[in-house]
Amino acid sequence: MSGKEIVSSAEVTVEFNAQRCIHSRNCVLDRPDVFVPNVQGAWIHPENATADEVLEIAHNCPSGAIQCRKPDGAALEQAPKVNLVHVRENGPLAFHAPLSIAGKADGFRATLCRCGASRTKPYCDQSHVGSGFQATGEPDTTPSEPLQQRDGELVIDPTHNGPLHVTGALELVSGTGRTIQRVTDVWLCRCGHSGNKPYCDGSHVKYGFVSD
Repeated sequence: MSGKEIVSSAEVTVEFNAQRCIHSRNCVLDRPDVFVPNVQGAWIHPENATADEVLEIAHNCPSGAIQCRKPDGAALEQAPKVNLVHVRENGPLAFHAPLSIAGKADGFRATLCRCGASRTKPYCDQSHVGSGFQATGEPDTTPSEPLQQRDGELVIDPTHNGPLHVTGALELVSGTGRTIQRVTDVWLCRCGHSGNKPYCDGSHVKYGFVSD
């Protein structure tokens, strides 16, 4: 499956981007009547749920592969009150914030590669599974003061052959929900080789990481 699918009901329009999907399977496990697994043909049925129920499905999609809006194009999903990135065990960085990625507005949710092997960089494509990538989801806590502002636009610049440069209010959270650090400017590893994950330590130069 590739590309985008757009399906509408009287209450809600659903957009599914297969290239962003990391197969967390929250959609088919939570609402198999809306996202019907293992069928031929049409598999997205927003008519089986209310707009609020579809919005809940979208909120549970960490990659942003599922987006929803009103049939007239008006927004349903609102920006979070606190910008977060969850560090996934042996997996990607899961952002929840008003995102600008590589200079373009990119919704409120995205899972970005940190193993270095994704074919759809900066997004995760599950290559960390096949490559055997190992990186803790429980990094050490770095003492930090509460941010004066916890929301607002988060700008992510995937630097040429280098890390993710992230500017804006952001709270880094472990897989178990522990606050790791609060920042407004941070460089996050995406080559997979840093000795100080999730942060960049310059290892991309040593290992010849290549990515636009």
